[in-house]
Amino acid sequence: MENKAKNNQVMHSFSDGKKTFSAAKILIILVVVALLGLGAGYGIANFTSTNGTSIIPAALNPNAPAKGKTFGSSDTKTFKDMAEGTLKDGGIDGEGQYHLVRPGGDSQNVYLTSSSVDLSQFLGRKIKVWGQTQAAQKAGWLMDVGKVEVE
Repeated sequence: MENKAKNNQVMHSFSDGKKTFSAAKILIILVVVALLGLGAGYGIANFTSTNGTSIIPAALNPNAPAKGKTFGSSDTKTFKDMAEGTLKDGGIDGEGQYHLVRPGGDSQNVYLTSSSVDLSQFLGRKIKVWGQTQAAQKAGWLMDVGKVEVE
């Protein structure tokens, strides 16, 4: 009888020789997946537009300002200075919110502000601006824009 009791164990192993995942392995897998997700998000954020402009090309964007269209004031006495170039985001040392990139390098940039025209809609576009030159400490040319024409 003693022999029979040893073979009939009350506790049995449920694994039946199969390997199981421990809590540590599951935690490591979750951490790796989270890091891959963060890395993908970081990569996407760095390779997409950061200045708030649309990633849709202007030619396909129905809301993009049309070529030849003029925005702003027609007061040529107040806004008599003119410049043209491609509008980019950012001023220089706190002067201007945007700048026009013109041939000749950074020294030829025109730094822009405007209280009458929303310049953000022209980012990345070649434009002609009319405005009033302002005194500047750092910018070579600082202009308050009153009129914009899309080229």
